[in-house]
Amino acid sequence: MQLYQRVSCENSLYCAMRPASTSTRPAAESTVPEITAEPGVLRPGALRPGVPPGPRAPSLYQSLTFMSRRHQSWMRSSRARYGSLFTVRMIGIGDIVMCTRPELIKQVFSADPKVLHAGTGSPLAAVLGRHSLLSIDEEAHLAQRRLLLPPFHGERMRAWEETIENIAAEVVESWPEDREFAVVPSMQLITLRAILRTIFGATGPELARLEDLIPRAVNLGAAMVQLRFAQRDWGPYSPWGRFLRLRHQARLQLDNLIAAARRDPALSERTDVLAALVQATHEDGSAISDEEIYDQLNTLMIAGHETTATTLAWCVERLRRNPAALAKLTQEALDGDENSYREAVFREVLRARPTVTMSVRYVVKPYVLDGWELPVGTRIALHPGLVQYEPSHFSEPERFLPGRFLDAKPEPFTWIPFGGGIRRCIGASFAQMEVDVVLRTMLRKVELLPTTDRPEGWRFRGVTFVPSRGGRARVRHRINP
Repeated sequence: MQLYQRVSCENSLYCAMRPASTSTRPAAESTVPEITAEPGVLRPGALRPGVPPGPRAPSLYQSLTFMSRRHQSWMRSSRARYGSLFTVRMIGIGDIVMCTRPELIKQVFSADPKVLHAGTGSPLAAVLGRHSLLSIDEEAHLAQRRLLLPPFHGERMRAWEETIENIAAEVVESWPEDREFAVVPSMQLITLRAILRTIFGATGPELARLEDLIPRAVNLGAAMVQLRFAQRDWGPYSPWGRFLRLRHQARLQLDNLIAAARRDPALSERTDVLAALVQATHEDGSAISDEEIYDQLNTLMIAGHETTATTLAWCVERLRRNPAALAKLTQEALDGDENSYREAVFREVLRARPTVTMSVRYVVKPYVLDGWELPVGTRIALHPGLVQYEPSHFSEPERFLPGRFLDAKPEPFTWIPFGGGIRRCIGASFAQMEVDVVLRTMLRKVELLPTTDRPEGWRFRGVTFVPSRGGRARVRHRINP
């Protein structure tokens, strides 16, 4: 990843070095109808086959910049130059059409799932498994989604709050006093234990073994997920070979948990998601296979553990640099169970620092978007980091202002950190509950100290963008928490 972080050349520098006659666009581009309003928006009635214009730098440069700390600034400068619909090119992926207008985002999220896929071509399939909710489409996706939705509602979710509070308290109490440290590892431990307890129902030796195996597998999988050319098993010492063997060991532990759940005479009394899946059936009455259960648990664990931990780290990073918001949030936590400001902080952190930067759809059949007839194989990306920084949607977008979410809801399709439509993140409610409980517990146990340090940058971890210095924290423990 250090290679990616060293990318420093600017688009302007590349353009200055490029001969004036050089063009990577097809010759047919000279026939583009007159552009009105803004770049990328064609005259009413015009229909153009192909993809909208975008940065002309080589795909290698674009790929490295996308995965570097300059990701956000490059995306915003491209948006300013080419308009609300523009195309970037990635090595091994091809054309990605960036879509940033709310009405077009709504169109894409609402599209026929037989025309736009989310699982097809996803790099996550190799890591999560072929039955994963994130790697399947159409009827198969809807069937698995119906099975997973019930456990994430109502009394079952409320039953998990005490467990998560106890986990968070134990970890926070171990933090060093008045010494700066990176908070990402602690948040990863909290969210991992929370998922293993509430989703997997793991306890005792199984919990300890999974706590050892899963972080190693997740870290290696995250580093490899975009490097398809390196996803070859060249033995136990190759990166992909190590990942496959770690995943196999974790699979054996999960198989034991699934088998134990099927034998458990008190299964109906359990509140974990594994217990719910073991008891669930398909619409035709058939039982869910162990492989299906494993792939879905694996998805919930990898997707939920890493993303929520990163969001918590960004909460710490943002709050320490905004002392007024930190003071208000702390007072709310100390006063009782009211959480309206915590919810606003959660929403503002995800607006300003979205953990996952894109929701992607794969064009299966030619698809018309804002006058462009996109060919099969094109990817459409809905980018929270662009739409959520538009001043027309959020005033003073560069400032951290949780209060903007207290009295008003954002306009539809302007706040999209969890995606949307039938592919909206199934664990969104769980993530919000978990962040709420962890922040409340943390602020009751310790005093989080502000800082005047510069904001931490964005560091790419294969799927998520984490604080570049790990979310540095400095705390003082409360005498009577």
